Amino acid sequence: MKLTVVGCSGSFPSADSACSSYLVEADGFRLLLDMGNGALGELQRHIGLYDLDAIFLSHLHADHCIDMCGYFVARYYRHEGGRCDAIPVYAPEGAEQRLTTAYADTPSPTSMSEVFDFHTLKSATFEIGPFTVRTQKVCHPVEAYGIRVEHGGRSLTYSGDTGVCESLHELADGTDLFLCEASFTHGKEDIPALHLNGREAGAEASRSSVGRLVLTHIPPWTDGEQNLADARAVYSGPSELARPGAVYEV
Repeated sequence: MKLTVVGCSGSFPSADSACSSYLVEADGFRLLLDMGNGALGELQRHIGLYDLDAIFLSHLHADHCIDMCGYFVARYYRHEGGRCDAIPVYAPEGAEQRLTTAYADTPSPTSMSEVFDFHTLKSATFEIGPFTVRTQKVCHPVEAYGIRVEHGGRSLTYSGDTGVCESLHELADGTDLFLCEASFTHGKEDIPALHLNGREAGAEASRSSVGRLVLTHIPPWTDGEQNLADARAVYSGPSELARPGAVYEV
């Protein structure tokens, strides 16, 4: 599998990065994990607008899904070659209504579903193209899911947004690459069931014996280097901060 970081800023885009979006590729199939603020523009640095095969939305906060409104325009109003076929979108319940409300002026109440084939997420194991994926509900104020993607005996796990929870451990256990949010700073923010800090991300990576830890979803007001140092204090494996454009072979 090939993982490309399209965007990795948390809560809102930074001067250097779009919000959460990660491209996973194998056997010519392209799965996008989240499409937050600014991600659609950055995605075009890596693939064509119409080259995606499926989309996973971890939850419906704007910094993970709002550029789907722009992608709706690209797919619905494409004239050259005709309108795109509906692309599978795996998202929590209510995604169609959420995006329709955000767009505010779709041609009809069902226009979103004409280009997005919505599949409601539950905690389950299923196939997306060549990937076997497992989704688990994680700990966040809205319905949110982490995902484990497996192919060819290798795996990567994306936490989405979450606080400390057992379901995240179940997803991450033994994974080769753990793409884990670290929004908070250890010793500064302490809000249960919302986000992880760097130390908590590192502790989960250690507990789950992951092969590599990549910290992501770090807001512009958070010191990423401090979060990385906190993670390394409790996790001895390879670890780094996600960077826009970074590519990992898993």
